[in-house]
Amino acid sequence: MRLAILGDVHGNAFALRAVLDDIAAAAPDEVLNLGDAVWGASDPAAAWALQQEHAPPSVRGNTDERVAGLRDGKAALRDWLLPLLPPDAPRQLGALPTTLDTADGEVRVAHGSLRSPWEDLLLTKGEEGTRSATRPEIRERLGDFVGRVVVVGHTHWEMLSVVDGVTVVNAGPVSRQKDGLPLARWVLLTRRGGVWTPEFRRTPYDTAAAAAWARAHGPEGIGGREAAQLLSGKEA
Repeated sequence: MRLAILGDVHGNAFALRAVLDDIAAAAPDEVLNLGDAVWGASDPAAAWALQQEHAPPSVRGNTDERVAGLRDGKAALRDWLLPLLPPDAPRQLGALPTTLDTADGEVRVAHGSLRSPWEDLLLTKGEEGTRSATRPEIRERLGDFVGRVVVVGHTHWEMLSVVDGVTVVNAGPVSRQKDGLPLARWVLLTRRGGVWTPEFRRTPYDTAAAAAWARAHGPEGIGGREAAQLLSGKEA
């Protein structure tokens, strides 16, 4: 069995098209989407349409909650974004579950942690900054999960850990990379002989075109920052 898992599209239709082409070539059995579907400024309407056709969000991301009006914050981007989307899109995003099981319960996906789309699973934030989570911290955040693999997004970093026999994967983002490598990311999860093996996939796309769209059409002050991050692969 082969699962293609993507997330953190953040309204980047240019990166998403490249990832979907890569996924189609891999011919997986199932495609899962970790959320944060449209909160971005590189043609989010097209990104939403592509997801609806090829990879509908499987779980609710933290910025999906902002789109749905479940959380306040960053009203300027929401006010710009909502008229671009179908009227029912906020309701659809708000109605998504926060976790989803597949592969007979062996695999669970979520956006942030299994407890909240706003919580990191493999990172811990404190007064001295952000560090890798300890195994006891990860185990606590996994709750009562007894399957084999958990895949999350949210942090925009590719990470892998094994805790008490559970493989924990933090998929890299389709858009808004933070590591200085502006390539779209997704994960291919393969089950062979009863063993799950994750593969981090990296897909080049036309970052210049995505940045140009954000500058030309994005909300004032936001489109430029979006463009800078897409080109550099670092937070602006």
